[in-house]
Amino acid sequence: MAGQFWRGALAAAVLMSGLTASGCAVFGSSASSSPVSGGQPSATGQRVTPVAPVTPVTPVASLSPTARPKPRHTKDAKVLAGKIVGIDPGHNGLNHTDAAFLGQQVFNGRTMEDCDTTGTQTASGYSEAQFNFNVATYLKHLLRKEGAKVVLTRNNNDGLGPCVNKRSLIINDAHANVAIDIHADGGPVTGRGFTVLEPIADGPNDKVIATSDQFGTDVHTAFLKHTPFGVSDYYGTDGYINRDDLAGLNLTTVPKVLIECGNMPNPQDAALLTSAKVQRQIAGALNDAIVHFLTGHWPNGTA
Repeated sequence: MAGQFWRGALAAAVLMSGLTASGCAVFGSSASSSPVSGGQPSATGQRVTPVAPVTPVTPVASLSPTARPKPRHTKDAKVLAGKIVGIDPGHNGLNHTDAAFLGQQVFNGRTMEDCDTTGTQTASGYSEAQFNFNVATYLKHLLRKEGAKVVLTRNNNDGLGPCVNKRSLIINDAHANVAIDIHADGGPVTGRGFTVLEPIADGPNDKVIATSDQFGTDVHTAFLKHTPFGVSDYYGTDGYINRDDLAGLNLTTVPKVLIECGNMPNPQDAALLTSAKVQRQIAGALNDAIVHFLTGHWPNGTA
């Protein structure tokens, strides 16, 4: 991984780019869309606009146990027994219904920003919030089979929030050993690939910068090995970028990164992101990265 110098420069560039402080573009805010008035202003000056309800999908929680992913271990070893893992599935399924809730201002560790955003969606209306929650649910089942205690920032996809600062506090207060923020991006329609977002020291997170970078390397390695996604060709450098404007990274007191798993406006990435098979692959890759970070060993030599 490259040094902090270029990461800091990239972070500044991102702030100038107009991305929302959630790490993802909001509905209707991709490079190919024109702004729509009437919503609440975000921390970067964009407006968060309520959108029509997305196409209903089957929640992961209702799937049979046989449809859920399995750890890669050949034995039922509880390798993460005694460990606590935080999972933050970004946004929420009803965020688009309440602009006033989203527009609440919260402190993100450096400045004030919106409580949350709607997240992005595919051209067919499949929401990022649903994708994030599906992957988080698959990952939760894997980690519990590994013996870990799992703490999620939300337990369904039919609510609002919580606000981005509270998401950090939930995981911090649980004294998680590591945490992952799960997202998909709303970039240009021609862009493809994943990006690992890592924190920049700002006080609360000073003690976990090095370990977060280490975890980010594990996530990057596992994503290349076990998912069909390559590194982003439009965002960051070689699949990495540092951000200092995200509450989830600024306020963390545990090792944490945010993963933009792919780009929803891109048709090829969208077809992958909406696939249950690929969602399970993503969860498996994140599980492997967490196991390696916490134990020093890849499950069955998977990476």
